Amino acid sequence: MDYALLKKYTKDIKVLFVEDDTDFRKEFEELLLNIFSHVSVAIDGEDGLNQYKKYHERTNTYYDLVISDIKMPNVDGIELVNTMYQINKEQIVVILSARSEFSYLLPLINLGIQHFFTKPIDYSDFLDDILIISNKIYNNNLNVDTNIVKITDTLIWNKDQKKLSDGKTIIALTKKEIILVNTILKNNGRIYTADELISRIWFEDMDVNADIKNLKNTISRLRKKIPNLQIKNIYGMGYKAVLGIVVE
Repeated sequence: MDYALLKKYTKDIKVLFVEDDTDFRKEFEELLLNIFSHVSVAIDGEDGLNQYKKYHERTNTYYDLVISDIKMPNVDGIELVNTMYQINKEQIVVILSARSEFSYLLPLINLGIQHFFTKPIDYSDFLDDILIISNKIYNNNLNVDTNIVKITDTLIWNKDQKKLSDGKTIIALTKKEIILVNTILKNNGRIYTADELISRIWFEDMDVNADIKNLKNTISRLRKKIPNLQIKNIYGMGYKAVLGIVVE
């Protein structure tokens, strides 16, 4: 972990942390304050939603990052995230959940959450992902061309042209591979369910009864063709792209 790089990305990021468990809230708040300079804390979903709205009214901007528990009194994580997305569809959300709460994650994945962590938190993995998320926020705030997705230092996806290049070489992709790459890179880090990917990739093939086997075969061929494009299988949830950090 490059902590200097992490600090560079996180120093101006505004975070809202929503958690109803008092002990965990205090412990995790300390961790967040070691990473971010600006952290607001809410004691449940209702408090989190109120703070989210008041922050926007006061600053005319939104929190860069929301980190929230799922099961909370008054307003749970699903309702909280759904309402936030209605207010700001670009909101970046990280969900914290106990392993017993996996059944709650699917609705959140369908809503479009980008990351989740299970409790107890593996802090090494958390920091690695926070570095990636913060890199995205940092570049967005710099108004970096959002049509360009840097997968590695040389591997680049142009969302507008729907072309993948490695250095100066354009990589030839099939129509289905283009749809797959475009989907998983559209929102950096978002998890897509298998059913969602299948419906998008085989949308026009009404005579093809595509299933998870077709999807796995397509992903396998793409991985062989482009080893640097990491497509991670989140067990029981779906697939996401894993992007490298590019130092600007």
